[in-house]
Amino acid sequence: MDLGSFSVSLAVKDIEASTKFYEHLGFEVIDGQFNYDGEIDLEEGQYWVMMKSGEAKIGLFQGMFDENVLSWNPPDARSIQARLKENGVPIEFEATGFEGPATVMLSDPDGNQIMLDQF
Repeated sequence: MDLGSFSVSLAVKDIEASTKFYEHLGFEVIDGQFNYDGEIDLEEGQYWVMMKSGEAKIGLFQGMFDENVLSWNPPDARSIQARLKENGVPIEFEATGFEGPATVMLSDPDGNQIMLDQF
């Protein structure tokens, strides 16, 4: 089973402060919502950025998640979902359709949220 790339999605209170903090740790913004000055544009309602340092990736999300989420980007989230269901693993949010982007959400036994997000 190929889970693809891994990142941690962090639920943050102040996305601008969090972005600056992780930039000090060597992370660079690689995706998100920006205004024309290159700053995060909170006016658009898109409160997220993706950052990378070497092979490490983090997502910062303000107002989208209540808790931190472990995220993977598999090439086929639907087949993983089917395998999990066959093994009796509860799925909290199921991917639909047969092709294209898909998101599957579940929790581990300790309540940590897991997202399988296929682009």
